[in-house]
Amino acid sequence: MKQRVQGRFRGLYWRQLMVTVGMVLLTLLLLGVSFFSLSYNYAREQELDEIKSRAVVMSSLSVNYLENGRYLSIEELQDDPAFQQLASFAATVSDVQFMICDVDGHVLLSTDERLSGMVVTMPEEMTRQIMEEGDSARRTTLNGLYESKRFVVGVPAVNGATGETVGEVFALSTTASLDAMWKGFVGLFFMTAFVVLMISFMASSVTTMRQIQPIREMATATRQYAEGNFDIRLNDYGRRDEIGELASSFNNMAEKLQQTERQRREFIANISHELKTPMTTIAGYTDGILDGTIPPENEHKYLQIISDESRRLSRMVRRMLDMSQLQAMDPLRSGSHFDICESMRRVLISMEKKITDRDLDVEADIPDEPILVLGDNDMITQVIYNLLENATKFARAGSTLYLGVEPLDGKARVTVRNLGDTIPAQELPLLFERFHKSDKSRSEDKDGVGLGLYIVKTILEQHREKINVTSEDGVTTFSFSLAME
Repeated sequence: MKQRVQGRFRGLYWRQLMVTVGMVLLTLLLLGVSFFSLSYNYAREQELDEIKSRAVVMSSLSVNYLENGRYLSIEELQDDPAFQQLASFAATVSDVQFMICDVDGHVLLSTDERLSGMVVTMPEEMTRQIMEEGDSARRTTLNGLYESKRFVVGVPAVNGATGETVGEVFALSTTASLDAMWKGFVGLFFMTAFVVLMISFMASSVTTMRQIQPIREMATATRQYAEGNFDIRLNDYGRRDEIGELASSFNNMAEKLQQTERQRREFIANISHELKTPMTTIAGYTDGILDGTIPPENEHKYLQIISDESRRLSRMVRRMLDMSQLQAMDPLRSGSHFDICESMRRVLISMEKKITDRDLDVEADIPDEPILVLGDNDMITQVIYNLLENATKFARAGSTLYLGVEPLDGKARVTVRNLGDTIPAQELPLLFERFHKSDKSRSEDKDGVGLGLYIVKTILEQHREKINVTSEDGVTTFSFSLAME
């Protein structure tokens, strides 16, 4: 059970989903940290600038109470009406406390009532920084004076007449506003992050499932194909993206596999039928001779039949071997230019006896000048021979065969024509199928094995060409073209 669950989470769906959600989460985290850092620094600078401006105002007011380094006593400051005005002003400034110090940082006056009666000295480094640089700002507890850190900004109190620094003024503010901003931001960030994560999770889940579903169907279909079931087809869901294209290509592959499987079964059925007939004849007549069923005076006749059937069986096997070799060749890659006219003349010479035995005439339209074509000479010679042999076999006795070639649009067009029975239009596409014969009884053409025209089609397809056939009013014409360049 554990392995099955782990296997599911290792799947493409979960991996892509986790990657998407992880990237969204990382993006939110980086954006949150960056935004908080920028906003916090900006708010901090704004707060310090505001506190400093108030410290500067308090410094200008405080300078009246500091006389050239000689300080008034605290009691005198508290009884002074001007001091009452200063204290009233400080009280109106919310969340800001002031400390008026001498040049050494000793606090002379503080608006924070919690420090009343306490002897307080500001940090030495802050007082030194004020005297050297003109101000000092930091977030500190003032050496533990306060429990939490506060923004502290110090500025010098300068006598306007002499330009002498006669004291220092510190303004203190709590970090409550920034803390409130931080808490608000954290709450908003987590709420926004949760909403965005949920949206991205649902969107990624739907998108990923939409991408994974066709792949799962392909895996299921592949297992079906491995078992020999090629009827499964994929649904492309109307998509025009890569997944839809892959589903379409997968269906085309299934069509090709189904067609190949059908042709394989037809081939096995046909070859079984073709091999069974001569083998049954050979076995039957041989048994008849051996057991004495056939009289001795007829043995020679039936031995001749056995011999003919054996040779036909041999030719069939040889043709199938030739066909297998042809399908593995690439004649355009290994071939060269040759004279098609010379090949046609050689075929006519080799067919002379068969043509004469059928009492046929030949009309040869073959130019004396060579016509060079690209391809394999032996394979094209086999094509011409098969077509002329087929035309001779089915030509009407005493008729004329036509064999010709002519250059046409950069190609050499070869034509073979005979006069005989008209082939029905619905049967024309079947002529080039394996083991197909025009006579359905398969008895008249004892020498044929039904592979001649199939070999013709195979060779021409290897040359990137097609064979065309027409049959009207007893005239049957086969034609094909070959590239001349």
